[in-house]
Amino acid sequence: MTPASHFPGYEKPPWYAIQTRYRFEKKVTDHLQRKGIETFLPVLEEIHRWSDRKKRIDALLFSGYVFARVQAASKARLDLLHTIGVIGMIEFAGKAVPVPAKQIEDLQRLLSQKMPCSLHAFLKVGQRVRIRGGALDGLEGILDQRGEKRLVISVETIQRSVAIRIEGYDVELI
Repeated sequence: MTPASHFPGYEKPPWYAIQTRYRFEKKVTDHLQRKGIETFLPVLEEIHRWSDRKKRIDALLFSGYVFARVQAASKARLDLLHTIGVIGMIEFAGKAVPVPAKQIEDLQRLLSQKMPCSLHAFLKVGQRVRIRGGALDGLEGILDQRGEKRLVISVETIQRSVAIRIEGYDVELI
């Protein structure tokens, strides 16, 4: 059978931020994927050191949240809301708020490049820039020039941000 994305005029459903119970992010992601719902769980690979060994650990970037692609008014949304560990979709004034696809794409790209990044205080206002060239070409965010030059990618829906050092990258104003 042909996937729906091959049909003319087909648009992928929007991304939504899903709030989960404490330490249920991976379980919720697994359950949603088994239900056929596309998910994104941002994780950073960290190396934890003990006196006798080192171990790679997947650390959650935004604890308490998973992102899922689903139509707001659909059976898939009901399946999502009835998943064990799901508290609910992030809403404003009683309506689920979609996360801009560009923000998810930028996060996915950043994490796939294994660039060192860290949580950052949420930024909503500032000079918006886009990286030109290199592995992060097209990545957009807010320029933070206090100390090291950093690009801050903010996910407004959940009021969280992540930052990467961008010394040596060309940036253009948006």
